[in-house]
Amino acid sequence: MQQKASVINIIWLSMVVLATVTAAYTNRMDALTSASFESAKDAVTLAIGLIGPMALWLGIMKVAEAGGLMRIVAHRVRPLMVRLFPDVPHDHPAMSAMIMNMAANALGLGNAATPMGIKAMQELEKLAPEKGTATNAMCLFLAINTSSVTLLPLGVITIRAAAGAASPAAIFIPSLIATTCSTIAAIVAAKMLARNNGAVEFPVQATQETAAIEAEACGEPELYPPGAAGKWFVWLLVAAFAGGAVYQLSNAAAPLAFSAAGLNSLSSWLIPALISGLLIFGYLRGVRIYETLTDGAKEGFTTAMRIIPFMVAIFVAIGMFRASGAMDILVGVLSPVTSAVGMPAEALAMGLLRPLSGSGSFAFMSEIVQQSPDSIVAAMVSVIQGSSETTLYVLAVYFGAIGIRRTRHALPAALCGETVGLIAAVTVCNLWF
Repeated sequence: MQQKASVINIIWLSMVVLATVTAAYTNRMDALTSASFESAKDAVTLAIGLIGPMALWLGIMKVAEAGGLMRIVAHRVRPLMVRLFPDVPHDHPAMSAMIMNMAANALGLGNAATPMGIKAMQELEKLAPEKGTATNAMCLFLAINTSSVTLLPLGVITIRAAAGAASPAAIFIPSLIATTCSTIAAIVAAKMLARNNGAVEFPVQATQETAAIEAEACGEPELYPPGAAGKWFVWLLVAAFAGGAVYQLSNAAAPLAFSAAGLNSLSSWLIPALISGLLIFGYLRGVRIYETLTDGAKEGFTTAMRIIPFMVAIFVAIGMFRASGAMDILVGVLSPVTSAVGMPAEALAMGLLRPLSGSGSFAFMSEIVQQSPDSIVAAMVSVIQGSSETTLYVLAVYFGAIGIRRTRHALPAALCGETVGLIAAVTVCNLWF
């Protein structure tokens, strides 16, 4: 039976062709040509820049996995995850990797979530009966990932604080409401589309048997727990860190939640604390942390190289669409309708840009906040930025990492969540501010 082209193929082709047609009328062919080459170069530059973080975090994840942290975390939230992902065995590495990715997104850790998500996709691929085709679990995981609940939008709050907003953290509750609505909508859409598209997974019993065979083949890593002196040394370091944190808090010139310096400090402390915590856990469990980390880092290098073609394709389409003026025309056509329902043209532009370009939407949000930090438009674009994700980028990176070409219903489910999140952000901001 002939397979239909996936939605991402249609969207990608439409963006490139529409950009070319628009440039013919706006006389921006030079800009379009330049954007196509610059976007391709930017994609490769970004992918190369990901090699280091990817190698580091996949290495750290390897240490945590060898120490048994994945199994511990998966056990804690197993009831919820089993309901969401019935086709993934509760004790499979994919389950714990997905949990770690969602936790990183919820804490606003940004780049730290990407390697964890790629690790989850690599584990989910081991359960796929048809290589190159996304399973229902993959589609649902990416739908949740592109609309994941962000508990701490620290980056956005920091920009608002630096711009002099009277209450930088005022977007916290609206962002939480908007991203919750987005996530629920994405889950419902993914579940409904999975039923319509048919299942491609093996039965749960078969996947459990596969996981058991893989676990038996890999074997448990050899553990060498430290002696009393090593444990005392580690706990003294932990106590010293806690003392430093208390010292910095006591000397803070303003409350941590409302000062720009405090927010920057909090976000900068999260990553080192997480890295040290995971490594200490592995050390206390007896993992050879250096050797294990370097083994995991090798996977990060090859993964970063594998995603370059997918990132080039997405970046070129987005760059051409923006350079041609098609984005401006689309906003101009839709803004009279959206303004009537409380969505200013700036918020509409932000909503259209957010799924396409993370850096572009962040710069757009920063500019509006800088111009008028206490306006409702600034609050609205801040909530949109803090409660959504760059959908096409996430799909390109995660699917590209494992060579998925038939994405099935992943993109429609993710875009459904994005749309609901945008509507929720506009509605909440109009009621809240």
